[in-house]
Amino acid sequence: MGNENELDGALAGSMKDYRTIPGNDLLARVDAFYDWQQLRRRAGLWPLGRSTETGPHSRCQARTDEGGLFEGVNFASQDYLSLSHHPAVLEVAVQTMKDFGVHSAGSPALVGNTSLSLALEKKIATFLQMDHVALFPTGWAAGFGVIKGLVRPGDHIVMDTLSHACLQEGAQAATKNIHYFRHNSLEMAREKLAAIRAQDTENGILVITESLFSMDSDTPDIKALQDLAHEYKAVLVVDVAHDLGNLGEDGRGHIGMQNMIGKVDLVMGSFSKTFASNGGFVASGKRAVREYLRYYASPNTFSNAMSPAAAAIIGKCFDIVQSQEGARLRRKLMSNIVALRELLHSCNFETFGDPSAIVCVKMGQESLARLVSRRLPANGLLANLVEFPAVPKGRARFRLQVMANHTTHDIIEAVHRLTAATATAQEEDEALRAGTITLAELKAAPLMVSAPRTAPASLRTPAAGPDNKAIAGKIKKIA
Repeated sequence: MGNENELDGALAGSMKDYRTIPGNDLLARVDAFYDWQQLRRRAGLWPLGRSTETGPHSRCQARTDEGGLFEGVNFASQDYLSLSHHPAVLEVAVQTMKDFGVHSAGSPALVGNTSLSLALEKKIATFLQMDHVALFPTGWAAGFGVIKGLVRPGDHIVMDTLSHACLQEGAQAATKNIHYFRHNSLEMAREKLAAIRAQDTENGILVITESLFSMDSDTPDIKALQDLAHEYKAVLVVDVAHDLGNLGEDGRGHIGMQNMIGKVDLVMGSFSKTFASNGGFVASGKRAVREYLRYYASPNTFSNAMSPAAAAIIGKCFDIVQSQEGARLRRKLMSNIVALRELLHSCNFETFGDPSAIVCVKMGQESLARLVSRRLPANGLLANLVEFPAVPKGRARFRLQVMANHTTHDIIEAVHRLTAATATAQEEDEALRAGTITLAELKAAPLMVSAPRTAPASLRTPAAGPDNKAIAGKIKKIA
């Protein structure tokens, strides 16, 4: 019975179970989460808190959150154009620290800005054709800050249900009047806006979406959503964190691809995906909006400004993004994305959404996904497991994040290792449920596995075309 309870605890439950814990002792009540976390750790089923030894290279060494060292091909880092180790970026970082020091030493309101950050604001404004930009210390701060800065308790927020946590928490901090619409559903967004305006014509409405959703790799109809917002005297903010710089012929992401550059009310984004640094921004067509956010968006006003080195790094990355080299890197990135998706499909995995640097691979049940994740480090693959509540229950997935400097061999090797781990994990999951193996026996079993040629039948999608099969054949050559 003890083993069954331990097994259920390690394979079931979610982070959401511990978001609200009863008890009047704020410190003691968190023990429940730690006990569950430790249960998963003992079973080798805790996938979070890992760190790289030397940064986000396409192949690197990494450690578990308890210090265990492993190495492999890296599809877990957000460095889409591989600019974090670009020679020109490294050179400007070092020189800037020599010239400016390493610290901004103040908030943007109190002498924290530098000539570099002011130049970066102008560079982003030109790139987005939006005239006025406010910088934030992180992308999270920009998302939270633009909402908390503009929205007051009587106002309303209409937001896509899959909007990022920074947007969700900014909304919750700003008002109780939050109205969610089904993911990418213009019809439901219209229903929400119409219902609000039928009751309230005095207060403001902020409509929130993303240009590329990181869990499903899909995009809304930005023009239709902007037109809808204006129809109901609302303001639209679009989060461009995951596609700005790395998608589209000119690097302007889905806003550019949908011919909406300079036409969206507010654009906010993060530099941590493509631009090799922490930091975020909010862009507007009005200086009054920028000035208001500088003094009423608390993550801007009451946090230190981004460091001079960060501002210089991001500026250099924008230069590369707009150059011929940037176009070449985007082509290489998209080639890698397409190759990875095709190879996964040829091995009968299902991926979500459209081609982007985020390739989410369907696993389904959390128990299977955790068992697969348990085997990946020993088998030489860094990949992030995403499960409920970040995605719906029963729709766990691995979020493979593609970089421009991944090689064809890296891609083949990643699918090779994921396929092997998945096949073995499904057998383990079935055996654990049937009671033919105990959790103790599972933990004692070797983690290295040989690689089958296809994924388990329950994960298969319809057969891929000849090109995909040709790519899949490369797996056999390195098995």
